Amino acid sequence: MHIWEKKTKEEIRQRIFDALHENRDYFGNNSLGVPGSHLDSKVFPEDAPFLKEAPFITSLLHNPNHIGCHTQGESESFFKGTQDIERELIEICGVDILKGEPNSIDGYVAAGGTEANMQAIWIYRNYFKEEFNATLDEIAIIASQDSHYSMAKASNILSLTYYQVAVSENERVLLQTSLEEKIEQALAEGKKYFIVIANMMTTMFGSVDDVNIYTDTLKAKQLPFKLHVDGAYGGFFFPFSHKKHNLDFRNKDISSVTLDAHKMLQAPYGTGLFLVRKGWMKYGNTKADYVQGDDFTMIGSRSGANAIAIWMILLTYGPYGMREKIYILSKRGDWFTHKLDEIGIQYFRSKDSNIITMKAKGISPEVASKYGLVPDVHHNPSWYKVVIMEHVTIEKLAPLVEDLKKISIKKTTV
Repeated sequence: MHIWEKKTKEEIRQRIFDALHENRDYFGNNSLGVPGSHLDSKVFPEDAPFLKEAPFITSLLHNPNHIGCHTQGESESFFKGTQDIERELIEICGVDILKGEPNSIDGYVAAGGTEANMQAIWIYRNYFKEEFNATLDEIAIIASQDSHYSMAKASNILSLTYYQVAVSENERVLLQTSLEEKIEQALAEGKKYFIVIANMMTTMFGSVDDVNIYTDTLKAKQLPFKLHVDGAYGGFFFPFSHKKHNLDFRNKDISSVTLDAHKMLQAPYGTGLFLVRKGWMKYGNTKADYVQGDDFTMIGSRSGANAIAIWMILLTYGPYGMREKIYILSKRGDWFTHKLDEIGIQYFRSKDSNIITMKAKGISPEVASKYGLVPDVHHNPSWYKVVIMEHVTIEKLAPLVEDLKKISIKKTTV
């Protein structure tokens, strides 16, 4: 590992309090021009005794604003202490988890995977506009039909046409013929530049795209493209369950990756990450004269406490603890799929994934509602998924298995 190592609770506590002390404190008299403040002390008291042992809650009360991107150049000096923690977090994720070269990755803690995906598409749209004089109607987004709806949202907000590549029904793999058809359609409609999103575990199926299908096809046609990986679900799972793959920064075709800590890391909601190779954030610069260092992000002002939360989790577990956590979840998935095999329930599961998506045909709506199974669509679903998270233990899966058995037995006896 480059810099990621497990730390004790006391080491983590001390580091965060030192960082908050290094920030310019709203509680003092040296931040009179900052358009913000600590949380309202009439509602959120800052002198509660337990706060001495609660660094994350304390950071929420101190309310550091991490506006901007702190991995490059100058940043707002009022909050330099906690910005250092965010910089370290980006280096851990970009280098130790996603295998980039040391000090080669920029990024920031976004509000979630949707924003991080949009940040990537925004940057590459601006790149094609600035470097190729491309017009909006010459730039296209390409992703699979299983991709997150944030691609459609980015298409709408950024005024770019979105082409969805079909996948096979049962294996959820990209169809080469569909990709060829979509590219030909795009070219016929005047598209010249392509922003490609590959999936590192989709939200519904946990499926993983073969990124070479995209890159080989676009290179063979000599079409300019930029490639982003949506690891909002899989970014804190897939790299720990798969040592050999080409969906991280070892792949020279990949320029950026989305991660979401509020899924597998159990961080508070609002803790996504955008990671990009150095040299690309400049295409997101919107100059703000009063902001020290300018702002390169879609979100602008954002909570420094969110970066602290992710950093705390990663350093509490360390790399081996995280690998062990993911291994346990994967093995619970093995147990569940073995039971589905015994019952005869059809399902899709990517290798070692903790998402198991079952054919709806063998599952009654009552059972789906009872266990909170999530459908692919809420009207006449074709699939229901189970996601093996920390709280989804075998003890909680076992009653579902028994109910599925009853349905199966009832069907075979009718």
